[in-house]
Amino acid sequence: MSTTSPSGSSAATARHYLMVLRCDDRPGIVHRVTGAVLEIDGNIIENAQFTDPDSNTFVMRTRFDTEITDVERVRARLVSSLAAEGVEVRVRAEDELPRALLMMSRQDHCLLDLLYRFRTGELHVEIPLIVSNHPDCAELAASYEIPYLHLPVTPATKVAQEARLLELIADHKIDFVVLARYMQVLSEELCAALTGRAINIHHSFLPGFKGAKPYHQAHARGVKLIGETAHYVTADLDEGPIIEQDVVRVSHTHDADTMARLGRDVERSVLYRAVQAQAQDRIVLIGDRTVVFP
Repeated sequence: MSTTSPSGSSAATARHYLMVLRCDDRPGIVHRVTGAVLEIDGNIIENAQFTDPDSNTFVMRTRFDTEITDVERVRARLVSSLAAEGVEVRVRAEDELPRALLMMSRQDHCLLDLLYRFRTGELHVEIPLIVSNHPDCAELAASYEIPYLHLPVTPATKVAQEARLLELIADHKIDFVVLARYMQVLSEELCAALTGRAINIHHSFLPGFKGAKPYHQAHARGVKLIGETAHYVTADLDEGPIIEQDVVRVSHTHDADTMARLGRDVERSVLYRAVQAQAQDRIVLIGDRTVVFP
């Protein structure tokens, strides 16, 4: 595609955008979308699409540039152009990084990995706040100059704690939440408020071995593979739409503690890949399933 706008200006002066859309599949959708991008003098740089045959749902992720630098103007033009087609559209400027709230309890291996990738620029997010129900990692957060808020939770304080959490999400303009080994079950109301915006890492290869000590359950059954699962949080515990998974081989020589150590390595990479996919608008929900564009 052209690297020069219709006016002859260099594409180097253009601003890059990400557009994700979903609609019923039918002929002409791609033509209509590309036409809408052309109407704002846009140039498509990258495009990925998928049609789910079970639901007849079409989803597409498009990266494009245009010399229109006002993101609200770009968003309004595209939404207006595609509204008559029944297309759900979300658009953002690529240089406006999404804001992620990290939550954890005591185990810090996932938090450490995300913070390191954030500091090196590998993870494309802003992290305005870390929240924990324990004070253990306050010093770690301070070393990254990220505010750390200790919000303890008990059965008596759970409702107030979650209300405060929603206030923080609004105040800090949080785009999505990462449960980096946050060992508390979220209420049905909080799960509903964070639909499609809260990612959890489950220390097991879902579905299976639910509840406490999944590595011990796996060891007791003599499994030959253990794995980790990143998924969206829902009111049904550990049943949310799966985003990313990975496995590692084990044998009869591995005890439960060794399995847990191996699993922590996989947890870190699986959670990172899920968070990065969310940050780059590569995930689209279709019912209880996800499409994750490469």
